[in-house]
Amino acid sequence: MHRGAIGIFDSGIGGLTVASEVVRRMPHEDLIYLGDTARLPYGTRSATTVIRYACRAAELLLRYPVKAVVVACNTASAHAVPALKELTELPVLGVVEPGARAAVAATETGRIGIAGTEATIRSGAYQTAISALSPDVEMTSAPFPLLVSLAEEGWVDHPVAQLTLETYLEPFVLADVDTLVLGCTHYPVFKPLITRVLDERFGRTNIRLVDSAEEVASDVATLLEETSLAAPERTGRTSFFCTDAPERFSRVGATFFSPGELAPVTAVDL
Repeated sequence: MHRGAIGIFDSGIGGLTVASEVVRRMPHEDLIYLGDTARLPYGTRSATTVIRYACRAAELLLRYPVKAVVVACNTASAHAVPALKELTELPVLGVVEPGARAAVAATETGRIGIAGTEATIRSGAYQTAISALSPDVEMTSAPFPLLVSLAEEGWVDHPVAQLTLETYLEPFVLADVDTLVLGCTHYPVFKPLITRVLDERFGRTNIRLVDSAEEVASDVATLLEETSLAAPERTGRTSFFCTDAPERFSRVGATFFSPGELAPVTAVDL
């Protein structure tokens, strides 16, 4: 089993933030990534639909020799992890709990903001996870629905993205949060722009941005070590799949991986 790959899936290219962190932290591990670009976005779907899509994505990964499944999608993590754990005996890791843990560790004032897709915010998954860790935390949550489409277009430093963030960030500034959870794996690519907008538009330089990718990668590394599934020291291999528009996936994926790191993308049908 230690020769198996780490399987990662997301609704699109956003989960590449997790994949790139896994590769950075564990360069000796093989990685298989699936972006379900044909069904993007998950964040506007019902819970039932998200669970169905997530199970189909996981079933494709399970056709390959994988040793763990990482749900690099906050919406799927919020709704589908229990169903995925029934689907396979392999370890299944989501991104919500690691993100909640990082947010609680980061806040000093006990005021945390949660940004996510409509489905993630509606699920209350982050609110529940954070409250379980720190019941006295005050939370403000709001969806950032347009950011997924902007990320998929590669408009990560575009005037449209800046204007959108100036609107989206205002409720968190008014709530005086000191920590903001980027509760969608598409959002971390906007971190430089979010930081700039918070500074230049609102004069806030003390809001910590929580990206669950680092926490998830740490959890995966710990899991593999504790279960003796870590690969031996070598150069890991990466494989990338998507369900639609592989050329576009490769173009936008270069935001997360250098051209030499992003292997050819293969189109698959779920």
